[in-house]
Amino acid sequence: MADDEANGDIGGDSDEVQQEKFQKKIAKYDSGAADLEKVTDYAEEKEIFTADLSGAMTIIGDRRNKEAAEKMAKERELLKVSIKKEDVDLIMRELEISRNLAERTLREHHGNVVEALVALTD
Repeated sequence: MADDEANGDIGGDSDEVQQEKFQKKIAKYDSGAADLEKVTDYAEEKEIFTADLSGAMTIIGDRRNKEAAEKMAKERELLKVSIKKEDVDLIMRELEISRNLAERTLREHHGNVVEALVALTD
């Protein structure tokens, strides 16, 4: 027994048994490290995804704001175009459409009745 303890065999286990125990400990440690790696990878992916998502949302928000501003500018320009009440009434009566649509189409064609009628009939 003293020889076993001197050779590193504690408790009478053979080298093969001790080697097997050592391998089990390493495997157990490795599985814990693998689990930790999975959690770390998930957390990193989530952080990256969140950063990408917030950047994309900012870009989309900026684009929507720009489009809204352009639309408002276009609406203001259309309101500056002068149109005749008789032209609006003619378009409404001939095509049986609402006043708003007749006015808008006429403004989009700078008050030109013929172009507005052609656009509405196409």
